[in-house]
Parts: sequence; structure tokens; C-alpha cells
Amino acid sequence: MSTQSPDAAGSAIEIVEVAPRDGLQNERRLLPTATKVELVRRSVAAGLRRVEVTAFARPDRVPQMADAEDVLAELRDEPGLRRIGLVLNRRGLDRALAAGCDEVTVVVVASDGLALRNQGADTAAQVAAWTEIAAAAREAGIPATVMIAAAFGCPFDGEVPAARVLEVARGCLAGGPAELAIADTIGVGVPAQVTEIVAGLRALDATVPLRAHFHNTRNTGYANAVAAVAAGVSALDASTGGIGGCPFAPGATGNIATEDLLYLLDRSGVAVRSDRPEGGPLDASAIAATGTWIADELGLPQAPAMLGRAGGFPTPASAPA
Repeated sequence: MSTQSPDAAGSAIEIVEVAPRDGLQNERRLLPTATKVELVRRSVAAGLRRVEVTAFARPDRVPQMADAEDVLAELRDEPGLRRIGLVLNRRGLDRALAAGCDEVTVVVVASDGLALRNQGADTAAQVAAWTEIAAAAREAGIPATVMIAAAFGCPFDGEVPAARVLEVARGCLAGGPAELAIADTIGVGVPAQVTEIVAGLRALDATVPLRAHFHNTRNTGYANAVAAVAAGVSALDASTGGIGGCPFAPGATGNIATEDLLYLLDRSGVAVRSDRPEGGPLDASAIAATGTWIADELGLPQAPAMLGRAGGFPTPASAPA
């Protein structure tokens, strides 16, 4: 199975692959650098180009990302790959720049409860830090995305009203992001929230590209992705195999799976961007095989994703009796 190629890349949805970072950071088994590099290379071979390769975080808090520089060093000359590094502060940005990242994603948490536990600073302080990081990234010549985490709910503060998310977004937009992202960190969001928040963001700034990051913790992640596409986002995060989550948010499991998302978009007639040098669409079957492989490397009974188990749409010859 392959996803369709877009007629116009500008109107197609872009998939940002996050398994090497968000996928691995919540798993108990620590994988060797070589396996992480192989995961990225398999993603690129399947046609994915923007890949969140690692996070520049404290090794004592996120040991899964302790080899960030080593991973980037192995991928420095990987053709066609845009290497994204997640950073939480100015030191993280400096490390990402030195390691050769092509772009960075900076997290600002919408709720003070998770903000303090995740980064040791409240939301207002994180917005201020983002502004400093964004300016430094521009000076260095690399794009910076700001991602508003816990935009749909917080495990410590409970409900996060849309008005709060838009207030945080207003402060982040003042920093001039290359892209603005919203994240359902604990997988509590529903499509009505997605529609409301995206419409609010568009009212704040009609030009900034929007990206969304959903978890399928309560089986709403894929519905939210469809709602986000309908509302006008230009990029969706997904994790091969559906692995991962946030180690600082209780119960934050269930990233939407890249292969399952591609199947959904393809069957819905939604064009998915592909920048493969040789042309052609993303290869969902290859991504599903990688999902099965990485689950085995992590010691999981099976990948949470379904496409690797069920396969694509059955042909008449293969349909069950």
C-alpha cells in the first residue's frame, strides 16, 4: 500500500515523523544509538523527510535521549532528511545547533501544573524562554516551531480552556515562530476542541503554518487528526508503530501511528506531501514493517499500530471468505 502523491505540495498534508523522539522517550528499554539511527533511515527510505530525531534534554531525566549528539553525528550527511531536535531551553538550542539540526521544536506547556513538572518553570516563563530561543534560532538561520503542549487537557490542572490556549498562543506568536503546533499531550481531546482551537489560532494569525500532535490514548486521536485537516492544519505528527508518549504526564501513551494515519488519509482522499527525490508517494507498507521491527527492538508484544497486523485494504483475491 502507498499513499497518494499530492497534485500540489502546498495543499497537501505533511507528516512529521516523531518516533525517534516522542516514540522512544517513554519506553523502558534504552535502545543503542545504531538502532535509533536505523529507525530514522528506514523512515527516510519510506519517504518521510521531516523527522524529530532526538531531544536535547537532561540525561538524568530523559535517559532515552542521552545520546542525542551521537545520533545526529551519524545522520549528519543523510540525504533528504530534515533533522528536527526538540529543545526546552537555550542550552538545548545551543546543543542542537552544534549537533547540526536543520530545525528545532520548542515546547511551551499551556497549563502551569504540567509546565512546572515538565520543565520546572510556569507557562509565562516558558513563553519568555521561547521568545529568546526563537530569536537565537533566527540568528542562526534555522526554523523554530513552538509547540503548545497540554492544549486539550492537563493531568494536574484538569480542563485547559480554549481561551487559555489562545492566550498562550498569542504570546508565542509574538516570538515569530516558523510554525505553530498544538499537542494533545495526554490524549483527552475531541474533534470539537480541535475545530475551536484551530479556528481561534487562525483568527490570531492567518499566515503562520499550523501543526498538530495527537495521542490516541482514548481512541480519539485519529478523529482529531481528521478534524485538524478539515480545520486547516498543514502538518500532523505521527509515530511509526504508534509507540511512545510523555514521561512527565501520567497515562500519556498512545501516539497516533504513522502507518495508520496514512491509511486513513489515503482512503479519505486527502493528499499527503511526498518529497522523495525519485518521486512517488510515501510507502505506508514499509512504514508498517518498520513499526513491527521497532516494537520488537523495544521488547513490546506488538506495535500499537494496526496496519502492520491487518494489512492495507484487501484485494478481492485476498479478502476473507
